[in-house]
Amino acid sequence: MTIDQFKTTLSQAEPPADIHPVLQGLWYDASGNWEAAHNVAQSQEGTQPYDRLHAYLHRKEGDRFNANYWYRRAGESYFDGSLDEEWDLLVAKLLS
Repeated sequence: MTIDQFKTTLSQAEPPADIHPVLQGLWYDASGNWEAAHNVAQSQEGTQPYDRLHAYLHRKEGDRFNANYWYRRAGESYFDGSLDEEWDLLVAKLLS
């Protein structure tokens, strides 16, 4: 699946069932359901992709302190680009 194909699924009622759970979290986020996305992030704390999603979500929420904690846990630096750029980066990384 390409990122463009993934984006076309955002018009569906539910995320595709056969994708990585973190992609499902990003799908929920893009569909306006931050809480469902956050539940995915919390479901496997301590696992890099989930912690990285967690960082993005708290950055989006505006909680830089908490976001920084999750970026560190994910082994990454605070993302300096736009939220859209970060979302695209995360989706592309998981699709590759």
